[in-house]
Amino acid sequence: MTQDEMRAIILSFPGVEEGTSYGRPAFKVKGKFFTRLRAEDDSLVLMEVGPDEREMLMEAEPATFHITPHYKDYPSVLARIGTLHPGSLYGLLERRWRKIAPKAAVKAFQPAKIS
Repeated sequence: MTQDEMRAIILSFPGVEEGTSYGRPAFKVKGKFFTRLRAEDDSLVLMEVGPDEREMLMEAEPATFHITPHYKDYPSVLARIGTLHPGSLYGLLERRWRKIAPKAAVKAFQPAKIS
C-alpha cells in the first residue's frame, strides 16, 4: 500500500484529525490517539490488538506485522505500510475507531467496502 492510500483509509473515518504523538505524525479522533506513523520502520501503530491476535498476525504475515519491546505490554501491533493489505488496515482501524469515537458517530457509521 502507498502512503497516499494509507492516509486516505485513515481519513475516511469520521472525525479523524491529523496531529502528532511523541513528535511523530499521528491521527486522532476528538483528541484521542487513533494511529501513528513510525518513520524508523515505515510502520503504523495499530491499537486494540490483544497478545493472542498479535501473535497470530505476526506468524501469518511476518513481513507485515511485527512488534518492538516498547509495545509488547500494550494491546497493539505494528504494521509495515508497504506490505499491509488495505482491507486489513481498515478492519483494524475500524475496531479502534469504534472504541474512541463519539457514540452518535458510531451509531451513524456506515463502513466502507475496502478490498
